[in-house]
Amino acid sequence: MKIKQEASERHVLAVTVDNEAGILAKIAGLFTARGYNIDSLTVADITENHAVSRITIVTHGPPAQIDQIHAQLERLVPVHKVTDLTEIGPYVERELALIKVAGLGDARVEALRVADIFRAKVVDTSTRSFIFELTGPPDKIDSFIALMRELGLVEVGRTGVVGMIRGPEGA
Repeated sequence: MKIKQEASERHVLAVTVDNEAGILAKIAGLFTARGYNIDSLTVADITENHAVSRITIVTHGPPAQIDQIHAQLERLVPVHKVTDLTEIGPYVERELALIKVAGLGDARVEALRVADIFRAKVVDTSTRSFIFELTGPPDKIDSFIALMRELGLVEVGRTGVVGMIRGPEGA
């Protein structure tokens, strides 16, 4: 007998919360306690008086699990609003990465050529290495990193995804 499994879907959630100690731990704990994975997590203060923060969470799972995550997040007391950007419609998502590549000669020239194609900016250089800054969708960053592995990739730092719905409305 075959058990039918629901397909896992990737979702980007924008969660507006009170900027108070422990809220990030509560949200992470909610995911951990239920065995849900967080693929990316970013947090930033979004108000002038530092009272409200926006947490962007990238997760994946079957639709029923995503609905459950959404409902459980909304029940947390300091949460103002949970918006599933993936469900709303067109949205923009970006990530920032710093990528260190070491190399000499042809590898160094090729790293600069590839960086130019990807519009990566050189933010630090020495005679033996570069640090590139790259902003874009996660798949663009993944592709750049894959190419840099062949050219002397040393280290990668990524911010995680941030996203916003397109158009004049706010999340």
